[in-house]
Amino acid sequence: MTFRKPCAALLALCLFFVLALPAQAAAPGAGKKIRAAFVLLETINDQGWTTAHHDGIEYMKKQLGDQVEVSYTENVHSPADAERVIRNYARQGFDVIFGTTFTYMEAMYKVAGEFPQVTFMHCSGFKTRPNMGTYMVRVEQGEYLAGYLAGLMGYKNVGTVATQPIPEVVRGIDAFTLGLLRGLKESKTPYDADKVNTVVWLKSWRDAVNETTLAEVLIGRKHDLIRQMADTSDSSKAACMKGVAAIGYGTDAAKYGAACALTSTTFQWGPLYTDIVRKIMGGVWKNDQMFVGFEGDGVGLSPFGKAVPKAVRAKVLSLKAKMGKGDDMSFAGPIVDQAGAVRVKQGEKAPDKELLSMRWFVRGVSGKLPE
Repeated sequence: MTFRKPCAALLALCLFFVLALPAQAAAPGAGKKIRAAFVLLETINDQGWTTAHHDGIEYMKKQLGDQVEVSYTENVHSPADAERVIRNYARQGFDVIFGTTFTYMEAMYKVAGEFPQVTFMHCSGFKTRPNMGTYMVRVEQGEYLAGYLAGLMGYKNVGTVATQPIPEVVRGIDAFTLGLLRGLKESKTPYDADKVNTVVWLKSWRDAVNETTLAEVLIGRKHDLIRQMADTSDSSKAACMKGVAAIGYGTDAAKYGAACALTSTTFQWGPLYTDIVRKIMGGVWKNDQMFVGFEGDGVGLSPFGKAVPKAVRAKVLSLKAKMGKGDDMSFAGPIVDQAGAVRVKQGEKAPDKELLSMRWFVRGVSGKLPE
């Protein structure tokens, strides 16, 4: 079949209707394989954040089979490098490009403006374009449960080796502390309401030497549990070496040598990646800000350690089931900050906008946010 060259007026009319359409991806041609590219912060075997993303990629590949072609680039650390890698993928004609860390937000936003025909998805950020959405898992739900478990077991002087002072990390610390306080109340353990979780800063996503050092300093100050937040399990392993309990982060710390870990909060990106690509394939993708928790298998807890009593396991799993049905109490009021100011009122919950931009600590956290 042949088509005649459209006249200028008709072309202008067509352009008007295209621009007036809501922001969503066009469906690929029948039988067309989706080409998906991923920009990764560390190596795929970093034992934490990037390993979890790679696990998610592999999950997606198993779900979609030959419908998807995947490429990824590891060790992309700076915004300048991210911009270069993202632009190269766009020039190569990839259908969707995933930026898997907050650091890439500005770079991806810039490149997305240059390639309107490509779909861009940025992890943990807040900027969007008609062809750029965001996605994140509700880390706070897993954190709340991990803290609840620790409180039920009577841990009241936790030491947290934090990484970078961005909203994702801050709300994780806050949610863990809120869960910890709930568990301590239920277990009727006496505690200092202003100091149940002491935070020190690594100022890096991974730094094995300093992670170990900071964990040992916290242990030396008589903290009874070490909360790992880095991409490697070194702070958890340091706790185990000193006979102190630990809770891992991102992936199962016990799998990487921290046998004393009570549990680990885990990121499960696979269902989210599969959902996004399927929406692109079906032409129904929109530039949403996706935020997925237990209800969509976005987060989880690793198998419990031997030290966790059966009664505690049962309580934690019961609360997890409620959260999976939509009853998310991780930031339910009343919540006050370190200064005693009410941040979330009784009967309310912190909105997603607040969670995604959080820059304050709840009462119970000892430590300050770096400038």
